[in-house]
Amino acid sequence: MTKNIFILAFFTLAISGNSQTLKLEEIMKGESFIGNQPTYGRWSLDGKKVYFEWNPTNDLGASTYSWQKGAVKPVLVEPKEAAFSKLDFKRKPTSDVVYYSDKGGLYSYSISTKTVKKILQQSTPVSNVELGSAEGTVFFEQNDNIFKYNAKEGTVLQITNFTKGVKKEKTPEKDSFLKTQQKELFQFIRDAAAKKQWNLAKSKAVKSDFAKEYYYGKDNFYNLKANPNGNFTTFSLAEESDNKKEKMEVFITDDGYNQTPNTKEKVSTANLVKTKFGIYSVAKDSVYFVNFSTLSHIQDNPKYYEAYDNLKNKAKEDRLITAQAPVYNENGSLAIVELRSQDNKDRWLVSLNAENGSFKEIEHQHDDAWIAGPGIPSYSFDSGVLGFLGDNETIYFQSEVTGYSHLYTYNLKTGKKVQLTSGNWEVRDVTLSNDKKTFYLTTNTTHPGNRNFYKLPAAGGTLESILTKDGAHEVVISPDEKSLLVRYSYKNIPWDFYVADNKKNTTLKQISSSVSESFKDYKWREPEVITFKAQDGTPVNARLYTPKTENANKAAIIFVHGAGYLQNAHNYWSNYYREYMFHNLLTDLGYTVLDIDYRGSDGYGRDFRTGIYRFMGGKDLSDHLDGKKYLVEKYGIDASRVGIYGGSYGGFITLMGMLTTPGEFASGAALRSVTDWAHYNHGYTGNILNFPETDPEAYKKSSPIYYADNLKGNLVMLHGMVDDNVEYKDIVRLSQRFIELQKKNWSLASFPVEAHGFKETYSWIDEYSRILNLFNSTLLKK
Repeated sequence: MTKNIFILAFFTLAISGNSQTLKLEEIMKGESFIGNQPTYGRWSLDGKKVYFEWNPTNDLGASTYSWQKGAVKPVLVEPKEAAFSKLDFKRKPTSDVVYYSDKGGLYSYSISTKTVKKILQQSTPVSNVELGSAEGTVFFEQNDNIFKYNAKEGTVLQITNFTKGVKKEKTPEKDSFLKTQQKELFQFIRDAAAKKQWNLAKSKAVKSDFAKEYYYGKDNFYNLKANPNGNFTTFSLAEESDNKKEKMEVFITDDGYNQTPNTKEKVSTANLVKTKFGIYSVAKDSVYFVNFSTLSHIQDNPKYYEAYDNLKNKAKEDRLITAQAPVYNENGSLAIVELRSQDNKDRWLVSLNAENGSFKEIEHQHDDAWIAGPGIPSYSFDSGVLGFLGDNETIYFQSEVTGYSHLYTYNLKTGKKVQLTSGNWEVRDVTLSNDKKTFYLTTNTTHPGNRNFYKLPAAGGTLESILTKDGAHEVVISPDEKSLLVRYSYKNIPWDFYVADNKKNTTLKQISSSVSESFKDYKWREPEVITFKAQDGTPVNARLYTPKTENANKAAIIFVHGAGYLQNAHNYWSNYYREYMFHNLLTDLGYTVLDIDYRGSDGYGRDFRTGIYRFMGGKDLSDHLDGKKYLVEKYGIDASRVGIYGGSYGGFITLMGMLTTPGEFASGAALRSVTDWAHYNHGYTGNILNFPETDPEAYKKSSPIYYADNLKGNLVMLHGMVDDNVEYKDIVRLSQRFIELQKKNWSLASFPVEAHGFKETYSWIDEYSRILNLFNSTLLKK
């Protein structure tokens, strides 16, 4: 074989497949080639229909389709019905009436009579509709204040009166000579002044029942929420950060003039802001704030401080925290608040006494790395799984205390904590039944790469299997809980919708068929999910694509998925569907392809998740080197003919592989790569590497730009110029280092109209033709 055989004419490549030829320009069309997969499944309010978004005709965008029992196939829905189906309805399980906001107005809808009632429509939009404890009581937000609608009385009342800024006090007028003279000379003037004072005193004696104005200054005001009885509202204030934002240059514009929009704030301690959690009492018509300084461990310094002389003896002080809006029981008698430290190493659940602004700590979670996991968001300003059971005194939540995210309950009156699930697997999603006595759980019980669906008594017991075959099940339960709408996929079977009875070991019935005839013409591989041992003994999963023996060329390509905390070595259809098809194409060419769920990936528990703490490019990279070793030892791959590629975090690992382990990879393609973590965003980076100001060594050893002098092998870098996630500047800065260091075996392909995720087919074709040419020209024997 010669290099010239694989040069792409007009970016086209034909590979003999099992029953058709794979062409690069076809597979890079993505869903236009595969068939557009349906998304966003939901039930109608009466449970008689299901809706989903779909684009089976390859229009410019998706439309809403519906299906009902007895139908042959889904049908296109009229725009008005489609829009209605997407609204966020608020409903008590036994109620016929639902409430919602639409185009800024407040509405109710009767399910039985199909009647819409417009309750309120003003120029200021309504948002955040919540149901009160009493039937027909609805709270909503408008202009940063809470309003209460009472269906029985037909009234709408404003119950808070918050205003940004400071109150402007009237400056009393100074008495002039003439004014003083008038009062001295004339009884009439003195009598008028006395009467005015008397009337003012009388008016103040009759107090208004309207909330007095509360000014909250320049702070950011958020998380406003009323309790179900409407006698308290809570809110949060955060100081405005003046941290400088990154700007992005946009060259291809409709008017021909460059644009420079702001994008993001870089990771920094400057993004840590003081917050306050406030309560407004309707009865007292007053605002007061909760003092959380007695939280356990709130003054604990992070463990990594011990590595720095200037920090290891740092004086104790309260760390900055954030508080979420409370979660209430049905009658509003109990409230739970979730709090996070802003360095995201601690999480607390507390029971709030709104009457006096006190709290009782009921759960503390700590991680020397960072708090996260399924049901426990990694961002300190987000809330996790948290709610009340039907007894109105027991809460449920998730914790990684065992090393895997599991479901727990805690009774606020008895103080009894119960672990409901256990094992070396994760609870991925939690839904509580209408009667609040049963959990429906999505887990990866049977395999880290599956998404299974189970039923579990809220009081504890045995998981009842509902959907457990290999693959992924995304389940939406019908309003009466008798039926399931399931979005299902397998390794080589794209997503489609199915329906099933809600019962043990149920059977799926397919209702949508998204796969195109062109896609069906090729026999797509089911990549084997294998496990190899990393050098520290940790089992690592990977997808393996192996060519037929007669086609094997003894070269291998390792793909690195992006996002860090993401899973790709699983048993269902990948978000990286273009890469999946590309790997089939590569395997037809004779390459062996390995797609590794390296350290930091999703689906494998806490220790695996935090394996990259303080060193990105450490265990996550060594997992790829161990994967290469596995291929060499078990599949006879030539160690000198292994390439590596990936995008985003995958591009970062590619760079770290090429620059910190020179010679291990003959070539690499780095797409939309982070080159210096001090220039990435705050929420993601601050969790893993702490902050540049407090942990500079973590940033230095984790950033490819510091290792530019080590480049060996052939490197192609590809980056969208309007990427507002990983800035184009990232790759420009590394390019400048290569230029200054006189490195020659690298190139940069820039894509002027592409952001982090490419959109245009011509860009995908150009990008992957360059990647394929790189590997064909560097990994195949001449």
